[in-house]
Amino acid sequence: MNHTDETAGPVKIITLGETDSTNRFMREYTGGEGRLMTVVTAEHQTAGRGQGRNTWESEAGKNLLFSVLTRPSGLAARRQFVMLEAGALAVRDALAAVIGETTVKWPNDVYWRDMKISGTLSECTISGGLVGRCILGTGINVNQRRFVSDAPNPVSLAMITGRDADRPGLLRQFIARFSHYLGMVNDGQYDAIHGLYAEALYRRTGCHAWRDAGGCFTAAVERVEPDGRLVLRRDDGRLSTYMFKEVEHVINRQ
Repeated sequence: MNHTDETAGPVKIITLGETDSTNRFMREYTGGEGRLMTVVTAEHQTAGRGQGRNTWESEAGKNLLFSVLTRPSGLAARRQFVMLEAGALAVRDALAAVIGETTVKWPNDVYWRDMKISGTLSECTISGGLVGRCILGTGINVNQRRFVSDAPNPVSLAMITGRDADRPGLLRQFIARFSHYLGMVNDGQYDAIHGLYAEALYRRTGCHAWRDAGGCFTAAVERVEPDGRLVLRRDDGRLSTYMFKEVEHVINRQ
């Protein structure tokens, strides 16, 4: 597999033509690492994954597909959700610089209006109660203009702006923003990141339609717990708490 390495200060960037999964590549990677993070990006993934059993549709050479390996300093396992928050906020910031109104849909997707433009998969190792290696695998829809899978409401930068976007430039923007948030993590500013995440939430105010194992209902976001659990307040005032994949927004298909 051909790849090139680029080291820029604390960040090492590895560029691949094709791989089955950038997360798998990073899990098995044994080469030198950047002092702050190591990033692997691929033009094409043959087996990209989303959360659970979801797959990530991406036309070769059109989008950004990358994984970041980092080793947060002194991060307790019970607060590992802050890494997903930091990654989602970095993607949101990079995209917002181009298209403005972007939000984070719990737990890790980035939305433009009611359409999904990015998703992230997190994998962390735990040792002695602390997070060791943390890998964040991210896909961002950049220049793809047609989606053929049954994924609901996909959108890309090119579809929004009507022109192709600078993929390397967008990756640099993400790295800059993630470096900022990672610095906050390493300084122990978990609550500050959690607060920014809460402010960036999709449909963070008002009552909206949701679906869980019991069916559809209407509720408002009460809060997201530091461990990532979502707390909803139903119409009758009852609070319901959910882990990932236990509840979903009901969104009309575009």
